[in-house]
Amino acid sequence: MPAKSLIAVLMAATTLAGCTLAPRYDRPALPVGAAWPTPTPGATSAVSGADIAWRDVFLDPRLQSVIALALEQNRDLRVAVANIEQARAQYRIQRANLLPAINASGGGSRSRTPASVSQTGQAEVTDQYSVSAGFSSYELDLFGRVRSLSDAALQSFFSTAETRRTVQISLISEVANAYLSLAADQDLLAITLDTLASREAGLDLNRKRFEAGAASELDLRQVQTLAEQARSDAAVARAQVEQDHNALRLLVGAEVPADLLPNGDLQRVAVLADIPAGLPSDVLVRRPDVLAAERTLQAQNANIGAARAAFFPRISLTGSTGAISPELGDLFGAGTRSWSFAPQVVLPIFAGGANIANLRGAEASRDAALASYEKAVQTAFREVADALAVQATISDRVAAQERLVEAASVTQRLTQARYDRGVDSYLALLDAQRTFYAARQTLLQAQLARTANRVELYRALGGGAPAEPL
Repeated sequence: MPAKSLIAVLMAATTLAGCTLAPRYDRPALPVGAAWPTPTPGATSAVSGADIAWRDVFLDPRLQSVIALALEQNRDLRVAVANIEQARAQYRIQRANLLPAINASGGGSRSRTPASVSQTGQAEVTDQYSVSAGFSSYELDLFGRVRSLSDAALQSFFSTAETRRTVQISLISEVANAYLSLAADQDLLAITLDTLASREAGLDLNRKRFEAGAASELDLRQVQTLAEQARSDAAVARAQVEQDHNALRLLVGAEVPADLLPNGDLQRVAVLADIPAGLPSDVLVRRPDVLAAERTLQAQNANIGAARAAFFPRISLTGSTGAISPELGDLFGAGTRSWSFAPQVVLPIFAGGANIANLRGAEASRDAALASYEKAVQTAFREVADALAVQATISDRVAAQERLVEAASVTQRLTQARYDRGVDSYLALLDAQRTFYAARQTLLQAQLARTANRVELYRALGGGAPAEPL
């Protein structure tokens, strides 16, 4: 076959390979409500937290630096990036099957035929040299089997890319929460040490009063009980601070510089308070985990096209053109040109039900992917709804705890004054001290919950990892 004819065959083959038997894909309806269960300001806006860059949400410069360090060093994120490259390579391998693989080859041989078996009765030495270029077993994709497999690989690649975005969003929120927890536990340690110092001072005073006969042993033992409890709490708080530090180090994937670590004072670790929720129909279809589930659904839909194409004839082409000569110097001379063309058609007649089973399996996989997509949507809806529910009440909780701390502080001061004048018993003073100590701890927990809720809402909305060109 002349080279021009071979090229014409290849062009015609690639032109014909354009259709697919995959079902038409339409995005499924969202199996959730059209509005969030908890009304919030800006919930009906088309803008959501996903549109806000993470540096505009986490405003503390030290926290920003820690998150940036984690995005560079975290090993889970590195694995996700490597998985993207692997999926990209798999897609390119599958896509390459849409085009014929053209190879060039050359070779030579020399053989000797003894006189006893030679037709001429004399020993013969035969030389043969050849060079050729062509393609082998190129499938003419008339029914879209190869194209459907390529589309499935492409969607799998996109799904892997969305999974990397999910990992990045989770990493940002986990680092922020670990940083906030460390700051809160440092504050808790400070509260505990302050309480311990106060109770140790009270214990010394009561020990002197007991030795002087001005206080009973019961009063002394009650004060000692509170002091030892505070000492135990301080030991637990110190251990928790170190555990928080270790958790942050693991998330970052490297040692966090000391100047980037918090020094307590949770209230100063600024996190954007107003994070708009947006519309469910806009938020849910943009979350990377939902997008990954949808890409998987599209891949399974494309696999149905490949399974359907197995019922139709499969046409493959093999062809080459080149030259053959008994002399190496005459290999490209006149009269040495050679060519071959060998089309093959395979018509499925009986496969013992394998093709039907493959199609049913592909359809079942598509149905399972659809259910997984709907579950991903419902899970995302619940996560956002839960965060909004907390957001709607957390300010009232913090305000109530602040009033409780103020009231407990005043109660302790007044009870101390009444005890000093002999009006109240020491038992009443101890009860007031315990109430004030517990109120301060509960307020710190509420403040941490308020800040962590902002982080969780930002994560649930899919913020922190904008889509990037692939």
